[in-house]
Order: sequence, then structure tokens, then C-alpha cells
Amino acid sequence: MGQAYVPGLKVSERQIVHKERVLPLKGEIKVKIGDKVKASDVVAATNLPGNVELINVVNKLAITPAELGSCMLAREGDIISKGQMLAQSKGFFGYFKSSCQSPVSGTVENISSITGQVVLREPPIPVEVHAYVDGIVEEIHKDVGVTIKLQAAFVQGVFGIGGEVVGEISMISRGLEDEIVAREILPEHAGKIIVGGSFIVADALKKAVDTGVKGIIVGGIDAKDLRDFLGYDIGVAITGSEEMGLTMILTEGFGKINMAKKTYDLLSKHNGKQASINGATQIRAGVIRPEIIIPLKNIEEDKIKEAEIRKDVGLTPGKLVRIIREPDFGAVVKVKSLPVTLMKLESETMVRVVEVEHPDGSVRVVPRANIEIIES
Repeated sequence: MGQAYVPGLKVSERQIVHKERVLPLKGEIKVKIGDKVKASDVVAATNLPGNVELINVVNKLAITPAELGSCMLAREGDIISKGQMLAQSKGFFGYFKSSCQSPVSGTVENISSITGQVVLREPPIPVEVHAYVDGIVEEIHKDVGVTIKLQAAFVQGVFGIGGEVVGEISMISRGLEDEIVAREILPEHAGKIIVGGSFIVADALKKAVDTGVKGIIVGGIDAKDLRDFLGYDIGVAITGSEEMGLTMILTEGFGKINMAKKTYDLLSKHNGKQASINGATQIRAGVIRPEIIIPLKNIEEDKIKEAEIRKDVGLTPGKLVRIIREPDFGAVVKVKSLPVTLMKLESETMVRVVEVEHPDGSVRVVPRANIEIIES
């Protein structure tokens, strides 16, 4: 039986998920191995260095750098407040003195008699890392972070915007082909993650933000609507840092594309349950996919192990795949066979192909580069 490696997206009803939660700098770990944590719990914290403010004091006082030391009222290491006088000139016979006030609160870090500048450091910026998912602390990374283990339903999307949010799943469409329209977004959706079918329009995105919706999961969106919503074009850089008031995950891609039935059925099954989602996407090297994690409960330990050791065997007959090129872009089909010989395309290029069976029973041959596996 032939096998081949083809990149794929995961749509899994149950698997073990390991989430690393890491600080940007060394700090304090707030939990220990074996602790049960909630998504909102703080698991690690640190302080980032405050912003630096440079002040050219000699220019403000009209003095020379050599005179700076005798005019300074604050010394290195002093804690100062915004508006506090830092330095004052001697004036002319005690009159016509000039002064320099601090524009920020913080600490005097350096006074230079060479450049005449004073360096102020604003207070440290506290940073807290939350668990993001309900689970158990599996591993401690000393002074840096933790790994949290949980059993969950897990879905990867094709593209997303916005960062990590946690909320209740709310199905607002009646089928995987339905669009999300503005009138369907109601006040009771505030704080929730709404799930649609095939498409969302720009007006609905704006209504979701105004309503306080935390997240949107939908099949596709028009690229122009996304550009209008963001106010700029999405480039090839990593997404996830957008601050638009919500996180959105496209399960299929750009355009009106029905959400894959397996994905829609899985999300419908967990309607009303808590989910953690992250729209961060990177399509270049070091691929990052947007993710939907729905913690599961009351699963026996032996089933956890069974799920954990299950291996992905790559592309094999019977496996579900998604076609990612026209004319059948977005279609979820089943692998029928994997021909060994190369096939010549219209471009006269010789490529490896796969024979796939559509839901209506029709069979077609497509290049293997034009599909991605739907892993489970």
C-alpha cells in the first residue's frame, strides 16, 4: 500500500494537547507540577524593563555639559515623579533661573557630563502569562514557563487574526452552508465565540465587535471585507497581534466556502462548551496554524493513552483530504488510490497524483501538491 507525506490540518474529536506557556523574560513560576489550572489562572509572571526617556538637560538649561553635575537636583538611582524638577541653572546673580522637569515617573538611570543628557527609566511593566486552557501542569521550565496537558477536541484552521481568547461556543448558523449576517448577532452573544457556516460579511464583523463577541469561527471571508475590517492588507508576516476586539478563524480559506462537515459537526457537538482559540497564523517556514481547543472531561485514562500513542500514517487510501487548488478548491474528499507512476499535466509537467472520490461518488485525479490531509 502506498504512502506519502502531505501536510495537513487537524480536526480531532479527542487528543492529548500539550500547551507551552512561556514568559518573554525570566520570571516567577506561579504553579507546580500536577496543579490543576483554569484558563484564566496566572501560571507565570515577570516584569519587563520600563521605557527609556532621554532628556537633553543642557539644552533646556542653556548650560555646558561640564556644568550639568552642579545643576542636577536628582542623582542617579533616585526615584522621581512626573513633573518633578530634575535640574535648575544657577541663573544670573540668582535671578533668571531655568529649570527642567521630568516628563515621566520612574528612576534616574544615567547622568552624562559628556553628552549633557539624562536617562530616565519608567517603572517596570508587569507581564502575566495565563494558562489559556483548562488542564494539568505537566512540566516546569525553570524561570521561563510551564507546559499544560489536557485532553481536548482540537481543530486547526487555515487562517486567522487576533490572539488568544476563551469563551463559550455558540452556533448561530443552521447549516454548514449558511452565512453569518449582522441581524443574527444578538446581545446574548457578547463574550462568546460564535460559529457560522460558509461565510461572514463585513457588516457582521463590525456588528460582532460592537456586540462584544470574543471570537468568530467560519468557513471563509472575502479578502476585500477582511482588508476593510482591518484597514490594511494582510502580508506574509505572522498574524495574531491584531487588536480589532475579537479573534477570527477561517476553517477553509478566502471566499465563500462551506465549512467542512467534520469540523462543523464537531463544533456543533460542543455547542455551549468553553473553548480556547488563537488566530495566530504563519504561512512561511515554521508554520503556525490558528487553533480551536475544547477541553474534554470524564475521559478514562486508558483512552487518553490510546489517543496519545496513535500515530499518523500519512496519506493512505480512505483518508479524508481537502483540495486546496481550483477547480474544486475547499472540497473535502476521500483518497481512493495513490498511483505510483507520474502523470503528465496540461503544462506537460510530470507529477505524482492522487485519485480522490467526491461525496457524490465521482472520482477525479489531482496532483498530490494540491491537497492537504485532514488529520483526526
